Amino acid sequence: MSIFVLFVVWIGYVFSIIYDSTWILFVAICIAVIQSTTSYYYSDKIALLTTGAKPTKRGDYLELYRIVENLGIAAGLPQPKIFVIQDLSPNAFAAGRDPKNAVIVVTSGLLEKLDKTELEGVISHELSHIGNYDIRLMTVIVILVGLIALLADWGLRIGFWDSRDNDNRDGGTWMLLIALVLWVIAPISATLIQLAVSRRREYLADATGALITRYPEGLASALDKISKNKSNLKQTNRATAHLFIADPYKGDKKAPPVGGESWFTTVFSTHPPISERIKRLRGMIS
Repeated sequence: MSIFVLFVVWIGYVFSIIYDSTWILFVAICIAVIQSTTSYYYSDKIALLTTGAKPTKRGDYLELYRIVENLGIAAGLPQPKIFVIQDLSPNAFAAGRDPKNAVIVVTSGLLEKLDKTELEGVISHELSHIGNYDIRLMTVIVILVGLIALLADWGLRIGFWDSRDNDNRDGGTWMLLIALVLWVIAPISATLIQLAVSRRREYLADATGALITRYPEGLASALDKISKNKSNLKQTNRATAHLFIADPYKGDKKAPPVGGESWFTTVFSTHPPISERIKRLRGMIS
């Protein structure tokens, strides 16, 4: 969060220098503080709203509640709230700022396609995100990444109109070019931070989840089924994609070529290759 706040303030500072206007920096600081506070306290609610997740009743999903309760006890975590997305694509995610304010979200497709041990593997993975405080980091990033992209776009628009109003002023064109470069670099940098954080935390949650259930094959089998499903999750967006246990857009991921996936594919992916995750989980068995 500190990095993102400093990054936003830096963008505001650069544009304030370019356009010789201190109010731009002041606005950037205000937006950074307000947005960070909002993302910390309300990012889980925003994530639930954007994915269409609905609260559940224990009587409607009794087995799911029992699995969450039992694994929560094993992990030493309080009972999270449970939400369901009515979608045939099997997937799940956790959100919230801490274990006491956590939610677990699963799709109806996940409940239909996985058996009990596989579902336990997925739930243990999401509980690991809660216990490791990944939910705080990853849900806050949802808001902050969008903020940086918005500020960069705002700066470009200011630069465009400022250059048109000052065509005769020396350096007007250069200012627009600098604004354009920032417009391109800022959201890319923010997104790369988002993706790198997400991939590292997925590997950790897989390992921690396997320790909770003492059965790595359950999660490995679940990931295999999820990867073979061709349908994409309908109600989601790129800002929330990194929250899910598997990429909600790509469905099946073929095994990487000999030597691993290409640098480009790895850098711009929200999740590590499922084939590699399965390999690591099954390596824990041996």
